[in-house]
Amino acid sequence: MEIKIDDLNNGAVVQLLREHLEDMYATSPSESVHALDVNALTTPEITFFSCWENNELLGCAAIKELNAKHAELKSMRTSNHARKSGVGTRILKHILKVSADRGYTKISLETGSQPFFKPARHLYEKFGFQYCDPFSDYKLDPYSQFMSYALGEKR
Repeated sequence: MEIKIDDLNNGAVVQLLREHLEDMYATSPSESVHALDVNALTTPEITFFSCWENNELLGCAAIKELNAKHAELKSMRTSNHARKSGVGTRILKHILKVSADRGYTKISLETGSQPFFKPARHLYEKFGFQYCDPFSDYKLDPYSQFMSYALGEKR
């Protein structure tokens, strides 16, 4: 598997993000959907990654810098055909390494509270993410769960 910084110009990546947004709107009220569209993922504070194997898109994720020490995990998604194959684990390990290398001491995320999001919450829990209060501009929302992970000092 190759995980690389992506410029969001590949049609397969755009389609995967479209599917991601469709799932978010199908499972949560619109005011509780915090997933970003392609344009929002191209802002300077966001680094977007895609995961590939043999020219096949397996998944994606992004890091949004909130400040010099705190980042947010955004748009983590595994392609439907690659589910339960370890792609999410590989991407999350990569995101945590890049975040630590950049000197962030904490990475946070927002995910859904509904059953659809249980596999994602389980993955984050497995990595040591802890449930927390809303961060950044988020507000308490019964459809959202907030989690954070303390990263080590930059090596």
